[in-house]
Amino acid sequence: MPGKANRLDNPIDRVKCVVDSCQYWDNGNRCKAQAIEVQPPGANDSQDTDCATFTPKGQM
Repeated sequence: MPGKANRLDNPIDRVKCVVDSCQYWDNGNRCKAQAIEVQPPGANDSQDTDCATFTPKGQM
């Protein structure tokens, strides 16, 4: 998903995001990405994962 996703008007239901430096973040800790991708395959712990959709604000 490099190249990222479109930003939607409505947030993704059931997804909480607290990364307010992300282009897709919205008030209330909501994600407005069209879709999200969490990596890597085979992760064994939440510490081993990251949101590959993350795009710093202002870089779209």
